[in-house]
Amino acid sequence: MRPIENTEDHFGFIAILLHWSMALMVIGLAGLGLYMVTLPDVGFDTIKIMLILYHKQFGILVLILLAARLAWRVTHLLPQLVAHLPDWQKLAARFVHLSFYALMFALPITGWLMSSAASIPVSFFGLFTLPDFVPRNEYLFRQLIDIHKWLGYVLIVFIFVHAGAALRHHFLLKDDTLLRMLP
Repeated sequence: MRPIENTEDHFGFIAILLHWSMALMVIGLAGLGLYMVTLPDVGFDTIKIMLILYHKQFGILVLILLAARLAWRVTHLLPQLVAHLPDWQKLAARFVHLSFYALMFALPITGWLMSSAASIPVSFFGLFTLPDFVPRNEYLFRQLIDIHKWLGYVLIVFIFVHAGAALRHHFLLKDDTLLRMLP
């Protein structure tokens, strides 16, 4: 079993738990988002409304977990990248990771702003309702839909790049990159 804390060579249990739970949620939210936009708006089917509500609530959960993950990351040792990587790959890895953090922040925030602009409350699993950031504004709502959608597409591209790189390291380069993030 992994230690709780990160080491110079491996991620610890907390970092792994946050990584994989957020990965599952983010991939699920992206898939759900892609599915929801295929559903008709006419009559606003109750299934679509239910899916939108779940999408919002899990999006806020991702935002909360992101705060925990960032707090963990800045207060704990970050394992070194494998030594044999060329500098451009180290830079690319850092860029992709920082982009993930930015996207995992921007997507829930744009979703929250979108709901605010539509005057639709955002509940967090019935525990509390988030305050509105902006007053009702149909034009802003439409703009935020496009921004949220395109950020989601960018996130999906980064997911494929990240997973592809991890699999490349594991199967082709046969190094410990992927193994360091497995329990």
